[in-house]
Amino acid sequence: MNLLDVVILAAGKGTRMYSDKPKVLHALAGKAMVQHVVDCAKKLDPQQIVVVYGHGGDAVPLALKTSDVLFAIQEPQLGTGHAVQQAMSHLDDEGQTLVLYGDVPLIQHATLHQMQQAGSGLTLLTVNMDNPAGYGRIVRNGQGDVTGIVEQKDATEDELLIREVNTGIMLAPTRQLRTWLAKLRTNNSQGEYYLTDIVGMAVADGIAVHTAQPGQEWEIHGINSKSQLAVLERTWQQVEAQRLLSQGVTLADPDRIDVRGALGCGRDVEIDVGCIFEGNVTLGNRVQIGAYCIIRNASIADGTQIAPYSHIDSSDVGENCRIGPYARLRPGSKLHDDVHVGNFVEIKNSEIDKGSKANHLSYIGDTTIGSRVNIGAGTITCNYDGANKFRTIIEDDVFIGSDTQLVAPVTVAKGSTIGAGSTITRNTPEGELTLSRSKQMTISGWSRPVKKAISK
Repeated sequence: MNLLDVVILAAGKGTRMYSDKPKVLHALAGKAMVQHVVDCAKKLDPQQIVVVYGHGGDAVPLALKTSDVLFAIQEPQLGTGHAVQQAMSHLDDEGQTLVLYGDVPLIQHATLHQMQQAGSGLTLLTVNMDNPAGYGRIVRNGQGDVTGIVEQKDATEDELLIREVNTGIMLAPTRQLRTWLAKLRTNNSQGEYYLTDIVGMAVADGIAVHTAQPGQEWEIHGINSKSQLAVLERTWQQVEAQRLLSQGVTLADPDRIDVRGALGCGRDVEIDVGCIFEGNVTLGNRVQIGAYCIIRNASIADGTQIAPYSHIDSSDVGENCRIGPYARLRPGSKLHDDVHVGNFVEIKNSEIDKGSKANHLSYIGDTTIGSRVNIGAGTITCNYDGANKFRTIIEDDVFIGSDTQLVAPVTVAKGSTIGAGSTITRNTPEGELTLSRSKQMTISGWSRPVKKAISK
């Protein structure tokens, strides 16, 4: 296979987006459009990827700074041919150049691989559309050979009837591409250097022009407005839903799920309506996700149930746990097997060992909890003194009574019991009852405050 370079055109302003953000940085399925294209291109194992940017200054390079790509600036922006010219200094004449678009985010690896297999010469990605308005038409001769591409604004009435359209994605021999680009002229209605003009040059040079078609039409849909972005978002979510269904996942409503990253599921997984999955999420066998949960960069092991309205972020959950409803696991939380985290409980940067539970209205932060621990309702680990964080350690078989404050750094020793309503500031002895309460008293003659009359 020939050496491959990839050029991604990402310089457009996106006027119809009505945004200060460059068009290609608007997100689809939780990721910038241009990042989708970069990630797809990398699957082809190219020598290098060159992103041509322009509008928005350095916003695009900054957004892609960890993606191991090269950049070329297009300033001013004089059309697609001019944009590719800006990348030519980075390309190897002995290979091929694949031209992609940063605002066509859902192009798939299989389609690009098909283009690579089409044969030597110039390969165009085309598609047959019932309504081709706005697209350049593929012009063929009587033998069916491609003779050129005509843009909509330059097309004759007969050419406007053509249903096969150019997607803009093409694969060209780099040495010839360099020559063709140097010959481009601006004698068209837009006064721009059209990349599509190289097709006629290839034909004139006797270079074979091949075509390939995408597996699905949505792969080549470009984004020029928030409305188009919203439509393609739902299209992709339907694709993701069908993927999950085909793998045996039960979705309460395939139209009400959002996958903004990679979601892997075991067998007999059930997902209720309105759930959002972000980043890399793994659900084990028999996991049940209740309605309107948000799960981000998390691993949830076999048999665990997540009740509705729970948020899990950058955390690991063991087998047969019970989480929620309205629970929140913040980054750095690790729950071992058979842990219960109930309603309005927040866990942050903490580890909870097997069989422990915090069922109601508690905050557990920067804490290590052993096995078989009971955290009573309203318990708080006071981990922050206003400047520094400190850790709380709760050893195995501890019982923490309701409305307890554990002021870190502090260790509650194995088998300890903490009486309800206590504030614990020192380490507790093993196996003992520890509590801190004022003596109960009644104040005779005390009256509740009354609202003062407002003078007129």
